[in-house]
Amino acid sequence: MPALPQDLGGWLAHLEALHPRGSAGIELGLDRVAEIKLRLGQTEFCPVILVGGTNGKGSTCAMLEGILLAAGYRVGLYTSPHLLAYNERVRINGRAASDAQLCMAFGRVEQMRGDTALTYFEYGTLAAWEVFAATTPDAIILEVGLGGRLDATNVYQPSCSIVTGIDLDHMDFLGPDRESIGHEKAGIFRPGIPAICGDPKPPRSLLDHAGKIDAGLRLLGRDFGYLRQEGQWLFWNGEQRRGGLAFPALRGERQLANASCVMATLDVLRDRLPVAMQDIRRGLGEVELAGRFQVLPGRPTVVLDVAHNPQAARVLAANLGDMGFHRNTWAVFGMLSDKDIDSVIDALRDRVTHWLPCTLDGRRAASADSLAARLRAHGMTVAGEFESPEKALARAQENAGQDDRILAFGSFLTVAAALRLLGRTA
Repeated sequence: MPALPQDLGGWLAHLEALHPRGSAGIELGLDRVAEIKLRLGQTEFCPVILVGGTNGKGSTCAMLEGILLAAGYRVGLYTSPHLLAYNERVRINGRAASDAQLCMAFGRVEQMRGDTALTYFEYGTLAAWEVFAATTPDAIILEVGLGGRLDATNVYQPSCSIVTGIDLDHMDFLGPDRESIGHEKAGIFRPGIPAICGDPKPPRSLLDHAGKIDAGLRLLGRDFGYLRQEGQWLFWNGEQRRGGLAFPALRGERQLANASCVMATLDVLRDRLPVAMQDIRRGLGEVELAGRFQVLPGRPTVVLDVAHNPQAARVLAANLGDMGFHRNTWAVFGMLSDKDIDSVIDALRDRVTHWLPCTLDGRRAASADSLAARLRAHGMTVAGEFESPEKALARAQENAGQDDRILAFGSFLTVAAALRLLGRTA
């Protein structure tokens, strides 16, 4: 047998080599993961919160983690993708897992998988649980990778499931419309288990599936919700009202809907994970998440956002509109070719004055010249075509005035490159 990798870099290369599609490989299905989970003896030893949705998953997971940590619980969090380092995907008590923890977990999975060729994400999901099993947190938060019904995280039995919202993305895998995608997202619901939905107009497919299996579905706007007030907001859940809340540290109107989903989730889990209002206030007030309308200090203003589908782009456009005056906006723009690029451009057309399209690493990336052609077709001003996000950002920094704004957005790869160039860890 070949020798096992000795460090994290080696293990990640091993994971990529296991599946013919490498780290970008997507092969939905639960049979492989369920079998290895059984061999590993993995069991749900604490409350598990499963978080799916087209957009808002990362923010919702970060808020849940922050509140539970503020309440004194030990928390395990699994998210994807990462920005700068794989370790970001697995967090214990608010800190990224160490290389040693991950290598040990990968070794356990390798030992038990036999000849089963797991995908990169499946292998990582099973390994994340091994880290959690070794550290025994009081609660585990799992962010769905893609869809829900057939996503590797769905092999674990949740104490509560959240669908933040449904929009068009990953249509090659999830279906051509919101109804198809809604059915896939609803696959994380369980009979008799609390289910939270933060979409203001959920697809009929999601509602029908929840009703068919008798999930305990609670809807934003019907069963719980929020009221924005002057300088604060109010959360309501049935007849209960909790007002005087400071806005979450994560920026944007949509974060109030995400925060409401979080509070509704904690309400249904209060017998197992009770939290006080002071914990909620602290958790929401201190939460941080790189790349989600992240505004960096200094002049010109720099904004980082991983908006890569039409819904996220519309939210980004609204958030940019709520900012103060900026004479020009220079947009470093990198996308994957399988995204709805035209709709993303259309959503930002009134917020960007100078576009700097760039080519990302990887075979799925859209080239700078193809992005430029689409931008020009929309009547946008293209300030050059760049072979990397770093070069596009450098050009933006050279040209932006003190009253201007630099926006780096699109793929996680775009934001990650900007973070590195700016010398930030996250």
